[in-house]
Amino acid sequence: MENKKVVFVAPWKVELQNERFSPELQPNEVIVKKIYTMVSAGTELSCLSGTDEWFQMPGIPGYSAVSEIIEIGTNIKEFEVGDIVFHYGTHTKYEVTTTEGVFLKVPKNLELKWVPFTRMATIAMTSIRTSQIELGDFVSVTGQGIVGNMAAQLAKLQGARVIGLDISENRLELARQCGLYKAINSSNEDSREKVLEITNGLGVSTAIEATGIPKLVEDSLTWIANFGEIILLGTPRGEYNTNATKILQYCHLAHLGSITFKGAHEWRYPVTPNEFIKHSLVRNSNIAFQLLMDNMLVVDPLISHVIAPEEAQSAYDGLRFNKDEYNTVLFNWQ
Repeated sequence: MENKKVVFVAPWKVELQNERFSPELQPNEVIVKKIYTMVSAGTELSCLSGTDEWFQMPGIPGYSAVSEIIEIGTNIKEFEVGDIVFHYGTHTKYEVTTTEGVFLKVPKNLELKWVPFTRMATIAMTSIRTSQIELGDFVSVTGQGIVGNMAAQLAKLQGARVIGLDISENRLELARQCGLYKAINSSNEDSREKVLEITNGLGVSTAIEATGIPKLVEDSLTWIANFGEIILLGTPRGEYNTNATKILQYCHLAHLGSITFKGAHEWRYPVTPNEFIKHSLVRNSNIAFQLLMDNMLVVDPLISHVIAPEEAQSAYDGLRFNKDEYNTVLFNWQ
């Protein structure tokens, strides 16, 4: 059969390539046929820029898919041909993979377009797991893209009153549709002043930074309450020059308290459950399934484009240059 794959061939250049696909399946492998894959704008645009050393061009991006199993190896017992599964799949029509790790049957009553959001939810969930968010807390989330939106929704489920910050009024409106408590447009409002106004001068106990823009980490310090915390959810990228002593003094001396920095990369937790650690990527994924089915995690407003893979170049161009119209892009492989 013929496979299709989205390939980053050079910085900012995307191609849909065809290839013959006739793999020799190993006993512990399966072949899946993609239904939908989701573009993770932050990670994939960084890869497409050519600045991420770990991603080599030409290369196939993508890490969130819902697929149908079309062939199984002789050792596979827990899955059958025809099963619909969620996995960390790339932007290809067919893929050979194992069933180890995050490779889960999709609940029968879960909308298939929603399934790839499971990956974004588990990424965002790490910021909640590492935080000290409690019922009644004020929490800020800078960046209301997919992951930031998910983090805001999960912090709300944790019992917080969540303040979302972004420079895009469109993303803020989508966040409101998903249940955001308060929204601040950082392009035309003083973020610190507005946060302090909303929190009655107290500031937030937890600030989640979801953009990966280093300057916003420093900016967030000015509206974090005494003994608060900042959670680095977005991977910091790019060069940023500042006075580190000023930052350290602020964290050490402001209000005679302290501010704690925490990293929240998803891989801080094991992939599969074990008896020594409560959380895992598999457990978080199953929790995300349930939240989606119970409509406690809202994703429909976030889907801006469901397109054919042949339109891949225009999709990445849209995510890069037209962020108000392009929010979440799904490739439809059917």
